[in-house]
Amino acid sequence: MSIELIRQAILTGATDDLADIEMPATFRGVTVHADEQEMFAGMESSAKDPRASLHLDDVALPELAPDEVFVAVMASSINFNTVWSAIFEPLATFGFLTRLGRESVWGARHDQPFHVLGSDAAGVVVRVGSAVRDWKCGDAVTVHCNHVDDQDPTAHDDSMMATNQRIWGFETNYGGLAEITLVKANQLMPKPAHLTWEEAAVNALTNSTSYRMLVSPNGAQMTQGQSVLIWGASGGIGAYAVQYVLNGGGIPIGVVSSPERAELVRAMGCEAVIDRTAEGYKFWSDETTQDPSEWRRFGKKIRELIGTDPDIVFEHPGRSTMGASVFVAKRGGLIMTCAATSGFMIEYDNRYLWMNLKTIKGCHFANYREAYEANRLICEGKIHPTLSATYALDDVGEAAAAVQKNQHEGKLGVLVLAPEEGLGVTDPELRAQLLPEITRFSRHAQGGKKSGH
Repeated sequence: MSIELIRQAILTGATDDLADIEMPATFRGVTVHADEQEMFAGMESSAKDPRASLHLDDVALPELAPDEVFVAVMASSINFNTVWSAIFEPLATFGFLTRLGRESVWGARHDQPFHVLGSDAAGVVVRVGSAVRDWKCGDAVTVHCNHVDDQDPTAHDDSMMATNQRIWGFETNYGGLAEITLVKANQLMPKPAHLTWEEAAVNALTNSTSYRMLVSPNGAQMTQGQSVLIWGASGGIGAYAVQYVLNGGGIPIGVVSSPERAELVRAMGCEAVIDRTAEGYKFWSDETTQDPSEWRRFGKKIRELIGTDPDIVFEHPGRSTMGASVFVAKRGGLIMTCAATSGFMIEYDNRYLWMNLKTIKGCHFANYREAYEANRLICEGKIHPTLSATYALDDVGEAAAAVQKNQHEGKLGVLVLAPEEGLGVTDPELRAQLLPEITRFSRHAQGGKKSGH
């Protein structure tokens, strides 16, 4: 079978042979189905189970466009957009695929009654389109998720501002939770040589987003000495934010939900940590009413820890925390937001925004340069993966459910063509130097309750 020949060529280092191996007619991929998008109608979000909607199907290999490549996926990961796709919130993703299908002949390939999910991948290039210049069969790569049409003039300042910018594997088909993925050549980045396949696969989406939010001129452009309040500091995006703040000479204030997570964040070097569960914050007194006295109590705790209000708030929970985030930010401060995992209908007291000259700024992933720079820092060992557990492709539903219920720390990896964990390292010397940092999250998970496979 072609897939097995591809796998063996990669595992044995015979990547020069990949161009001679016939591409498979089909491959396995994690999908949702268009005819099931109403299956959770009328249910509360928390009751919608991604394990019921995610399938592992045989999918026909699409045709390759001139500016695209096929990547044999060794490992992938779960992001919150996998959960959104699986529970069909806030919208079913098939509308995205239909709109993409109207744009061109090549776009029409994506408009299918199935959607192959996944917005992260690490693997090996197995085919390149006729217009691809800088990548070849056999290259070990990671994939970032910014899918942009480079013929669109709006894409040529900051590509995230492009009118047809999309997230691969969420707003496009043939994503990374599959044996073969279809990506544009300008989504490729070098695989970090000192990381395993699963460690390399978990970084691109959340690491690049954190880079744009905090480091880039398109985000906060944090400077030395600035303080940054980080919600979910042990999570899939917050743990990268902690690293960027520390690397940049800033002062992180990490918010977590348990003593174990507080311990993990302190081990990363974050001295100011707030366990919101232990403190018992209740920013909402009921489903429609916020409690400003709790905002004040939260702000007082921050000042007790660092002596001042935060310059920047790294915000992504959304509805549950935005009121508090706007309140506690310093006068003239910045609230950077990239998600709304607790709900996207946001409420805050606008008086604290305009009268104190604060700013709310949105961030949605990163452009190619930002993603490439963030990946370079991974390659150089300046930023480390946050892999806490790894699942088999057959168990993606379980992994998505764990992310949905916030039962994980850092990121959850998924083995695809890699038969086991620990493969893919080509720079063992650098790995040996950085091993405690690389494995911090997985060691922490193994030291507590079992949280993966």
